[in-house]
Amino acid sequence: MTTDLELTVELPGSPEHAWLAVTDWPRQGEWILGTTVAITAGDGCSVGSTLAARTGWGPIGFLDTMEITEWDPARRRCVVRHTGQLVRGGGVFAVTPRPGGGSVLHWTELLELPFGALGRLGWPVVRPVFAAGIRLSLRRFVAFCANYDR
Repeated sequence: MTTDLELTVELPGSPEHAWLAVTDWPRQGEWILGTTVAITAGDGCSVGSTLAARTGWGPIGFLDTMEITEWDPARRRCVVRHTGQLVRGGGVFAVTPRPGGGSVLHWTELLELPFGALGRLGWPVVRPVFAAGIRLSLRRFVAFCANYDR
């Protein structure tokens, strides 16, 4: 079963600035809750590059491995394929201009739920917590982006 989750956040800066900030993979840990990200193959800004994001606190956590399957800086869009044991499916980061100035970050996850029937039963409980964590991370991204300098 695949489920989706899409969240957005408005940003005061230009779409180009937001794109650079959101795709600075090693610095995502500064705004994504409990996460560290590393580029594991490639340059991190091309199709075929791979990333590893560890989310957790102390010994409790999980590894989310990803491969970039679409990289379109002109459209400010990156698509990844989650390849880990727990997190599988697709993910999209896209930045669009906001009418009147600024930009909007769109974060979409198209997740393949793990654990079969148990995963399907548990998703209604997990989804609000997962979404709340992403919403908090997106609020942190607003501040990160405002002060971002590559």
